Amino acid sequence: MSTINLIDRLANLWSGFVSLWITDVEKKHPEIAYQNAIDSMIDKYGKLKSATASIMRRREEINARLSKDQTELSAVNADLNAALATGQDELGVVLIQKKNALEAGIKLLEQDMEQARTDAEEAKSSLLQVKSEIQKLKDEKDRMLAQMLSAQARLKIQNQLEGLSVDAEVRALDNVREHIKNTVAEAKMGSELRESDLDVQLARLRQSSGAVTAKQQLEEMKRARAAQTATAKSI
Repeated sequence: MSTINLIDRLANLWSGFVSLWITDVEKKHPEIAYQNAIDSMIDKYGKLKSATASIMRRREEINARLSKDQTELSAVNADLNAALATGQDELGVVLIQKKNALEAGIKLLEQDMEQARTDAEEAKSSLLQVKSEIQKLKDEKDRMLAQMLSAQARLKIQNQLEGLSVDAEVRALDNVREHIKNTVAEAKMGSELRESDLDVQLARLRQSSGAVTAKQQLEEMKRARAAQTATAKSI
């Protein structure tokens, strides 16, 4: 008994491993899972179609038997009327018995026919429903696989963006910025040093002195010219 239990447990364990493996495969390849489900439903549709055909064939067979018995009943009724009209009592009794048997059989056939019609309609409805579900599953497969591909593409782009590093570019720009700032500072420092140079200051002083002397000379020339003009007028 313990050996049997151990075998059962091992079988269940193996079945569990296989189930998990199949689940992982289906997650990685959802198109396989969808196609397997579609194929399974198509197989069920085929079996249901065969069963529906059998039900419909039974309905037609019952209908044919019912039509045959109804036709025969009409003929028996006609024969019975003729026997009664001609006084053939013994034949009339036989025909009445046959008429009763036919009517009883027709009643059962009508019940069977009603049930057959119901079964056929239910089978056709189920068949159409399964066919519709198959199409829905195919549409879902196309839609979900398209979403899967789109999501995988987005993840790939995101991973690529996350893998990119801009540290080198930032460091290169920082070096350039620092160099530009140093160059500007050196230029400003040279200008400030030049402003404080003694020779430069002396040159500026001499330039200012020259301008003052020139202005003084201009004023003297203007006074001399004014004096000459006044003398000329007095003469």
